[in-house]
Parts: sequence; structure tokens; C-alpha cells
Amino acid sequence: MTATEDPSADDAGDTRLSVLLLADDCNPEWPSLPIVGYKYALALSRVANITVATHVRNRENIEIADAKGIEFVYVDNEYVAAPMYRLSTRLRGGTNVAWSTNMIMQYLPYLAFEREVWKRFRNELRAGRFDLVQRITPMSPTLPSYIAGKVDQPFVLGPLNGNLPWPAAFRGEQKRERERLRALRKVARHLPYARGTFKNAALVLAGFEHTIAELRAAAPGKVVNFPEVGVDPDIFHARGRDKPAFGGQGPYRFIFAGRLVPYKLPEVAIRAFVAAGGGHAAGVDPRLAEHRLHIVGDGPEMPRLQEIVQRHGLEQVVHFEGSKSQSELAAMMRDADGFIFPSIRELGAGVVIEAMACGMCPIVTDYGAPGHLAGRGRGHLAPLAPLDDLVASYRNMLIASVEDPDDASARAGAAQIYAQQYYTWDQKARATLAYWDDILTGNPLRDRGEFD
Repeated sequence: MTATEDPSADDAGDTRLSVLLLADDCNPEWPSLPIVGYKYALALSRVANITVATHVRNRENIEIADAKGIEFVYVDNEYVAAPMYRLSTRLRGGTNVAWSTNMIMQYLPYLAFEREVWKRFRNELRAGRFDLVQRITPMSPTLPSYIAGKVDQPFVLGPLNGNLPWPAAFRGEQKRERERLRALRKVARHLPYARGTFKNAALVLAGFEHTIAELRAAAPGKVVNFPEVGVDPDIFHARGRDKPAFGGQGPYRFIFAGRLVPYKLPEVAIRAFVAAGGGHAAGVDPRLAEHRLHIVGDGPEMPRLQEIVQRHGLEQVVHFEGSKSQSELAAMMRDADGFIFPSIRELGAGVVIEAMACGMCPIVTDYGAPGHLAGRGRGHLAPLAPLDDLVASYRNMLIASVEDPDDASARAGAAQIYAQQYYTWDQKARATLAYWDDILTGNPLRDRGEFD
């Protein structure tokens, strides 16, 4: 069977591919990975016949969403997942930090998830109901697949994302994130099923060079650049903007959006507005005094950020907006100019591509996904550097933006075109379909360069 993009074919003459998706995390109401998994699966259902095997915890929200043209099957591994989650939460001191500990504690539950999927679908797989199997979540390269070596169908792995080291200059932030166990990451490649996962994969979709570099040796000739992040164009778009980013004379509005946790460095966005060299309680830089910064999000760093604002007298400049829904955030983005995102360990940076789609100029750290997304004239990039130097770079980029708004506006325009051309979920589904065709027709796998 060959792939076609005709989603209107009826059951009797439907020549579209039938694909089993493995998506442990797949939920229309939960942020980050779960909603990415859900929207990617939904987009794929518009180009193929999709069955999604997902965790039973997602049932309620998926059934409320009531998506058409896609089948969800719910798998229960709570006999392992529930006790491991409780243990992980205790070890992490909650759910906001210690991401490496979380990944370690997911190893057994995830293998149990795929084992339950195999028990549920093995007869249908052996009978040839599906043309391909693809695991879309989890996206960590450290979590292997139980099914990869069992199915006769081509097995696609990804998108995967990981392997972005902590910058040496930010060990303090690493400590506050409780990432002491990250050194154990190398052990993952020696765990049961790890080598077989990549050996048996027909294709590995990997997000950005920091992931690709790690996986080339594990899956030579099978790895292509395919970031996991995407944009819902019904929510994140530039239609209806009153003016283009940095249009008019100002004042201009900047946004930081994300969890207020150490590695995202929200304090850099705030301190960039502080006058350089003015000491412990310097006020706002006069070149930025008329402009505004909106902090969207919440998290454990909030008290520190509020103290910085009070110490430097920035109450009229910096506004804490709290958490917002996707629609609320998108509306704010369409009414603002620059998106400040200093994060120094960002694997996917979905919020950056969403800001780009809304017509904002991204101002980011040139490390990991943000630097890739905003590169090639699509934004301003700050070289990775120790904290005080990073603050100085951001201050300079903010000043450059407000003093040369035409340049910042041109960068925002390039960013918006790039996001809408390559990162809508439907475009990503079409790109996936092309790779499926290559696999099934025996064409050589090649990186098509859509996401450069």
C-alpha cells in the first residue's frame, strides 16, 4: 500500500496507510509533551488511518475533546506506573525539578506500557492490519522500546529530543534544578532493549543537532532532523495584529513565557532592563524605561523575581501576568513585539516557535533549540555566557531592537514566515507522510532540510 493525502476516501476505497501510534503521553489539556503528542497524532489522522495506543490516564480529556477520524485505545500499566510515580515525586520533592530523576523512574513503567500495547495489538499486527508502527511519545532517547524488535512492520521512532548538556557556567542553576543524577544518563544505552530499539528502527526522527549527534552512532543512516515542536495555526497566528512587531514609535512590549524555574533564567529577562554598572539597586536603563516586560507563567522562582523587581524599582516596567491558557497567551503575543527567552537548556522550545508564528521577534540564547529556531536572521541571538555577561547581551539586544525597530520588525517577519511554512501540525504531518512513503517504497532516507 502506498500513502496518499486524500483524507476524504471512504472505507471501501480508502488507500491511505494504516498506522499504529504509540503515545503514552497524549492529552489535549495537559501542557508540554502531552499536548504535543495529541496534536501530532491528530494531524497524522488527517493523512492516514491512525490508531493511537495511549495511557488510560488520558481517557477523560480525550473523550471530552471528541476528535473525529482517529481511534484511541487506552492501556493500563498503573500496577507499575502508580507506585513509581509516587516514589519519583518523593525523590524529586515535587514535580517541578529533577527531570533526570523523573526519566530514570519512567524506565520500568514505560516498558510495561509497551508490553500491554503488544498484548492488545499483537494479533492485529501479525495479521497485517497496520502498515507501520511509530512511537511519538515519550520523546526521550533514553527510554527504549519493548515493541521495536517484535513487529514485522517498519518501526519509526520519534521525534526524539535530548542530550543537551548543562553549560558549565550554570552549575548553580543545575544544582537548584536538582539534576545531580544526570551523569547516569550514559547508563541508559546499556539497559535492556536500548540497543535493539535503534537497531530495529527503520527511521529515527530527531530534534535538532544536540539530539542528532548522539543518535548517529546508534542508528547510522536512519536519523533525520525533525523537531517535535509544532504550531496550532488556529491559536498561534499573526492574523489581526494591530501593527507588525516594532511598528510605529513605541513604546514596545516584550514577553517572557514559561515555567519560572532556574534553567529558563527568567531573571535575565528582568535584569536586562536594569541600568548597566549601577550597583546592587540600580534602576531601569533609561533607554528602556518607556518599554514594558510581561512575565507569563508561575513557578518556584517567583519570589526571587519579585525581589529583583522591587530592589531595582522596576514595578512600572515589569508586570507579572501569572499563568495563561494557550489562547490567552497567543492573544498577548499578537499584541506584543519581542519575545525574550533566555533559557540555557531548552530541548524543544515550543513556546519560541509559537511566538514566531504570532509575529514576534525572538530574542533568545544561542544554545539548543532556541538558537536553531531564531537563527538565520529570524531573531536576535545572545552567545552562551556566564550569567552577568548573558544579562549584558540581552540588554544590548533589547536596546538594539528599540533603537532599530525596522531591523527587529524584519526579523519578526522572517520568523513568522518560517514558523507558518514548516511548523504547523498539518505541515509536519505531510513531512512525516513523505518519510513513510520512503520507507515503504524503499527510497533512500534523506534529510529534506525543511527545518534548517
